[in-house]
Amino acid sequence: MNKAVILIIEDDPEIQEMLSMAFSDEGWKLHRAVTGEDGIRMLTRYGADCIILDIMLPGMDGLRTLKKIKAEPRFRSVPVILATAKGEEPDIVTGLELGADDYVVKPYSPRVLIARIRAALRRMEENTESGEKQFCQAGKLTIDVPRHEAAWEGKALPLSATEFAMLLHFMSHPDIVFSRDRIIAAIHGPDYPVTDRSIDVQVLALRKKLGAAGEMIETIRGVGYRFRGSGS
Repeated sequence: MNKAVILIIEDDPEIQEMLSMAFSDEGWKLHRAVTGEDGIRMLTRYGADCIILDIMLPGMDGLRTLKKIKAEPRFRSVPVILATAKGEEPDIVTGLELGADDYVVKPYSPRVLIARIRAALRRMEENTESGEKQFCQAGKLTIDVPRHEAAWEGKALPLSATEFAMLLHFMSHPDIVFSRDRIIAAIHGPDYPVTDRSIDVQVLALRKKLGAAGEMIETIRGVGYRFRGSGS
């Protein structure tokens, strides 16, 4: 994790400098871009283990940039954390539906962002070592861990790394009710700086991507969520 490559796509020079200073003790290799076009060029040239992407960019905005990144198979599994001044739920859900793994709302603490990057890198490293099943099936919904693929009726689902991890956790523990805190701990690790509402937004985005299979994730009012083990 210490030698991870982090790509920052952010047009504000003060934020760029703040993040560079904050990340200096982490041992990460940083690449910086100020436009979406430059960010994609740098990603193609240098690769990345995690991307910090501002939404309000000049020219091609962050959501269009995100869509282009996730359309490229070799970058599809790279975690993307959106940095946005737009904290309204529709904006966040749109980003998650396009493949973002997480988001932070400006102004944000660099320490919070560092914790989220660490969690994203840890998820990538431990995805097949967490004790979860390697293959799960519930009716027409399947998930293949070694290939990092989820499918409904044989058609691949465009899940982000976070959505994949969440679905894997649910399918590995069918019919178990999980509180939001337990979901946060299972997906992001303990003491992860995220609110219960953020989990609700991420579950909503996951349900939308699952389509008809989204109904298999049930809301248990006042408690959390449960995956119904018998698929249709």
